[in-house]
This record gives sequence, C-alpha cells and structure tokens, in this order.
Amino acid sequence: MAAESDAELIAASLEEPGCFGAVFDRHATVVFRYLVRRVGVDEADALLGEVFRVAFEKRATYDTARANARPWLYGIATNLLARHRRGEARRIRATARLLARQQPADDPADRVVGTLDARELWPHVAEAVAALPEEERDALLLYAWEELSYEEVADALGVPVGTVRSRLNRARVRLRELRPTIGREQ
Repeated sequence: MAAESDAELIAASLEEPGCFGAVFDRHATVVFRYLVRRVGVDEADALLGEVFRVAFEKRATYDTARANARPWLYGIATNLLARHRRGEARRIRATARLLARQQPADDPADRVVGTLDARELWPHVAEAVAALPEEERDALLLYAWEELSYEEVADALGVPVGTVRSRLNRARVRLRELRPTIGREQ
C-alpha cells in the first residue's frame, strides 16, 4: 500500500482533523531546521508551532494538485520570519526611542547636550541597524547589546569565528557610512 501524499492527508484532514498530524510528522524536522538557521533554536521552536497552526487553519485553501506540502510550509515559514523580523526592527526602534529619552544625571548642561545628541542620533542608528542584513544584524546585536565575545557569538550563531569577524566588519562599514549624515557638520 502506497503512503498517502501530503495533498491526500490535507484533504482528509478537512473531514478528520487528526490526519493533519501526519503532515506535521513528515515535515516538522526540516521546517524546524530552516527556522533554526534563520532565528536560532528558541525562536524557531515557537515559530514552528505557528507555521503548523497557520497551515492547519489554511488547509482548506491548499492546492491538492501539489502532492508535496513542503514548499507550501516553507512559504508559510518565510512569511512568519518576515513578520518576525519586522517586529524585531520595530523593537530596535522602540529601544532607540527609550534610550533617547533617558537623561544623564550629571551636570544640567551635559544633560541637555546628551539628550539632544541622543534624540538626533538614535533614530538614525536604529534605522541603520534594522536595515542591516539579518546575519550582520544578528552578529552585531549579540556582540554590542548582549556583550558576547566573538567566540560566544560564533557559538550562538553556529558559525566559525572568522565568519563573525566578517559579519561584524561589514556591519561596521555599513554603519560608518552613516556618519556624514547623522553627525554634526565639521
């Protein structure tokens, strides 16, 4: 007896929802690997559940002419990753706004200058960081915000230390290009 195709399982799940579990069993591991490569294990775990929740909810719209559901699942995962990244960019900008509002407790004149500098610079920095390619942004945020060493960043991202150095260098170059537009005119 031939195994049922994904399309057949999805169609059957419209009448018997439990049949969809076989689609999960077939594809969860590869979709999870894809997500881990994109956002790391912790976030991938939550996103995996979301991928299959969305797929289950949209199973009635699945094109049953396509026997293999893996490309469809990757499409759902990619859309969720994009939404996740947009949320991350919003969080970066929100953090920048919060930091811009912080006032140093020292000299009142320093407080005014620091507040003006922060208000002027942080939105530009946040936009630049949010615009970095994912790999560079991930490395930069782990290094700068989480204060991980190059080796720790490499461990966290599952890449060689040399790759971390390259990504951080490219991120620095891109951010340095901002200086003429955000700094004071000299």
